[in-house]
Amino acid sequence: MSDFTTWDILRNLLLATRWTLVLSLISFLGGGILGLAILFLRIGKSPVGRYFARGYVELFQGTPLLMQLFLAFFGLGLFGIDVPAWLAAGAALICWTAAFLVEIWRGCVESIPKGQWEAGQSLALNHFQQMRLIILPQALRIAIPPTAGFSVQVIKGTALTSIIGFVELSKAGTIVTNATFQPFVVYGFVALIYFAVCFPLSKFSKHLERRSAAAYATR
Repeated sequence: MSDFTTWDILRNLLLATRWTLVLSLISFLGGGILGLAILFLRIGKSPVGRYFARGYVELFQGTPLLMQLFLAFFGLGLFGIDVPAWLAAGAALICWTAAFLVEIWRGCVESIPKGQWEAGQSLALNHFQQMRLIILPQALRIAIPPTAGFSVQVIKGTALTSIIGFVELSKAGTIVTNATFQPFVVYGFVALIYFAVCFPLSKFSKHLERRSAAAYATR
């Protein structure tokens, strides 16, 4: 007989949810910084930079996140380097997140009319100045809804880190199930917690999309 109450199960899962949220935040912020740097290469004038950025995006979008986690965790182990699960999980998710954010933001930047670029050139601004002062401020408003929507995918992607031993919500669900022998109750709570975290973000993203569409229609 298990001495775990329903509250004990829920409390342990909620404690693990903290690490899901922390990992999601680190992945999203780190991926955003890395993605912004690669974005400048992706739309820059250097052919080498564009080829590198395109290759990076195709590599991380074209391979499963699970494989990337395995390589981050076990790859350096081949050289005798011990990589903590949290470090491997964070590094893999940051690289994976950046690859998708680059393409989201590239689409937003390319949606800005070419006349805006020409206006920057007429002011004798270089490419970086045009991006910083003219293009990015306009693209930011367009990029907010899809970026907020992608944050849901990042949160759900953290569930795969359980395979390399990082104890987040999914891994905690497995541990609690092994202790309580109540998989239906445990994974039911896990699903509800994921829903409680992701659903508001999804609704917020749709709200931003409607506002953005309304603002564009009134221009």
